[in-house]
Amino acid sequence: MPTDYTKYNKIGKGYNITRKADITLTENIIRLLKPINSGVYLDIGCGTGNYTHEMQKRGFHFIGIDPSEIMLKEAKKKNENIIWKVGTAEKTNLPKNYVDGIIGSLTIHHWNNLNLAFQELYSVLRKKGKIVIFTSTPKQMKGYWLNYYFPTMLADSIAQMPTLKSIKSAITNAGFTSINTEDYYIENTLKDKFLYCGKHKPELYFDKQIRHGISSFSSLANKEEVILGLSKLKEDITSGKIKEIMHSYENKLGDYLYVIAKKQ
Repeated sequence: MPTDYTKYNKIGKGYNITRKADITLTENIIRLLKPINSGVYLDIGCGTGNYTHEMQKRGFHFIGIDPSEIMLKEAKKKNENIIWKVGTAEKTNLPKNYVDGIIGSLTIHHWNNLNLAFQELYSVLRKKGKIVIFTSTPKQMKGYWLNYYFPTMLADSIAQMPTLKSIKSAITNAGFTSINTEDYYIENTLKDKFLYCGKHKPELYFDKQIRHGISSFSSLANKEEVILGLSKLKEDITSGKIKEIMHSYENKLGDYLYVIAKKQ
């Protein structure tokens, strides 16, 4: 089913209150992408441009592309020197061999067609350029303790996530080589309040603004399940049972994943 981008216009209002560029994530992207100051780079599915702006602040020239005009309007408020464009991963409207590298943070599950998207990104990327995608797989998400309190919401969220196998297949079919992955585990210092931001701090989910900035809560969730789940979560935090629940979901799968590939 094609992604309904209008819901991100709704999320875009107030999105920057809780969705901020995290230092560790930014540094990881730089380490994996290895951008140079003279290059031109693309942040695909940039949203309100938190990471685009942070990368630009560090001296790298970026273009931000997103299908939501509301998101881009917020992005422009941060930095008018960045080129912001309406577009999708499947249709960037950029010339071939135009950028030296591409990043995409928590966006791949919003793409309508993985194969077409990676073909397009391969086309606009110059030779020797890298693409770095930050995402989570269904296998990883089944290990979130959020499943215990919001089972339907998590099931719906998991259903929209591409498997690592399908991602690698689409990347390979597009022509990319040297495909690698690196696991990421949520840190206590995380500033970007995306879905599993409360892994170590479950009380974060009581904040309406944090839930508003998470598409699973703001667009997929059943209101009654959220109310009941939050009530149960509050009880378990008070009683201490939350520690038992969190422990039962501990795993070594990684909470999120970087997928890195190169164009020869």
